[in-house]
Amino acid sequence: MEFYKNQIVTVVIEHMGNDGEGIGKIDGYTLFIKDAVAGDRVQAKIIKAKKNYGFARLMNIEEPSRYRVEPPCAFARQCGGCQLQALSYSQQLKYKEEKVRNNLEHIGGLREIPMEPVIGMEEPFHYRNKAQFPIGMDRDGHIITGFYASRSHTIIPNRECLLGVSQNEEILDILIAHMEKYHIAPYDEINGKGLVRHVLLRYGFHTGEIMVCLILNGSRLPGAEKLADRLFSMEGMTSFMINVNKKRDNVILGDRTMLIRGKTYITDYIKDLKFCISPASFFQVNPHQTGKMYEKALEYAALTGEETVWDLYCGIGTISLFLARAAKKVYGVEVIPQAIEDARENARLNHLDNVEFFVGKAEEIFPDKAKRERVHADVIVVDPPRKGCGWELLDAILHVMPPKVVYVSCDSATLARDVKYLAEGGYEVVKVCPFDNFAMTVHVETIVLLSRR
Repeated sequence: MEFYKNQIVTVVIEHMGNDGEGIGKIDGYTLFIKDAVAGDRVQAKIIKAKKNYGFARLMNIEEPSRYRVEPPCAFARQCGGCQLQALSYSQQLKYKEEKVRNNLEHIGGLREIPMEPVIGMEEPFHYRNKAQFPIGMDRDGHIITGFYASRSHTIIPNRECLLGVSQNEEILDILIAHMEKYHIAPYDEINGKGLVRHVLLRYGFHTGEIMVCLILNGSRLPGAEKLADRLFSMEGMTSFMINVNKKRDNVILGDRTMLIRGKTYITDYIKDLKFCISPASFFQVNPHQTGKMYEKALEYAALTGEETVWDLYCGIGTISLFLARAAKKVYGVEVIPQAIEDARENARLNHLDNVEFFVGKAEEIFPDKAKRERVHADVIVVDPPRKGCGWELLDAILHVMPPKVVYVSCDSATLARDVKYLAEGGYEVVKVCPFDNFAMTVHVETIVLLSRR
């Protein structure tokens, strides 16, 4: 059977892909269909046809899967923020556990995986302590905000994201009313004109503190003090800042941040450790799950109080401080200078003096110290960005060869790649535990314990 663009087909969805798309076959021909879930029987329109596979748009659900649920958000299909709202939460957890397992098998080359059950959330909505909303204008000239549609920079107007906290909507209403009153134009990516680009919101789940940071294509906001008055009428408002970004790129934050009112940071807790969080800080967006995840990392490290630990890609020192309470000495490495300043302040806040931080790329700092200073490590913890660890760092780990490596990952594909490299260098995978820190999305965190053979 030959398949072609704009053809209407009926297909049963057998699996779901890495991006949450449904995957089905007709006479051996594979179709990838966004918004379809495993078990659906759907009618779809082919939008791109290759020789052995194609991409199709969901047109109609002829027979829904037993795992399908009604998305609570009206924008679930349009918005690029969520991919799995139509899948029951229990099945989302199974999907993520299988995603980790498949990557460790197919990319990592592992056969018998010591996988613990995925640790899910008690409440899979309203869990995010951070949100970044682009500001734009619709065709009728009205100021809008929301999230980008999937694979585009088209803003879907929605001030009530079900993954964020309820305070976000009130803040956005205040901001847009202020922009309308003072005739402040939103930024236009096409011509580079307009003032307000994004609004960055942070919320302390345990402290109730709120941060508002406006990203501007300029250094002055008309009526800034009046806006501050309105924002600080809200309970918990702690920090109002302006960040300047005049570059024509997709990076959200610029290099200069100015305080308008309040503090330059908010505070929050993970378990009983207190942290200062600035606009550029990397702080896990789901504090409840993060506490469970760090407890698991401590369990895997099995510290006795005599160990020297290196925490690479340490951010503002969140994992470092958890480790420091159970280790003899902890060293943290992070490339962002402001994050290291925050990390040192967080160590002081929590009265921990057995932790030391270095500014620089983990791929440069640790290999240099491993070769020049012959540093010792009983445990190395890595929590890299999605691209995984650099080869220089992995080689340095194999040079130092600590008894244990605890790998915290936000991308199980690069995790699997790095685990394979370490396994070929003399390590074995002892335990694997996935965490759902991002319900309704395809993202999954994973912790792996590797032991020196």
